[in-house]
Amino acid sequence: MSKAFIAEVIQGSTSCTGVAANKAAGELIDAIVKELKKSGGFTLPSFGTFTVRKTKARKALNPRTGEPVKVKAGKTVRFKASPNLKKAV
Repeated sequence: MSKAFIAEVIQGSTSCTGVAANKAAGELIDAIVKELKKSGGFTLPSFGTFTVRKTKARKALNPRTGEPVKVKAGKTVRFKASPNLKKAV
């Protein structure tokens, strides 16, 4: 799924212009990102839940050279599908 696909669906369901639908899709994505940053999670009913998880610093191997490399701690987004979505797919 891409931003263009979301904009196309919005345009088809609301009969607005492509520019307005693209702007609405962008604002929707921005709102989801802001909510993830603010509260660490976001739930779309009947679809699933996005959560922010912290990753620990670790050692990894460079696949090209085989040398050990230090990877910094960071954050990642996880998704858990709702039972309704699992049944639909």
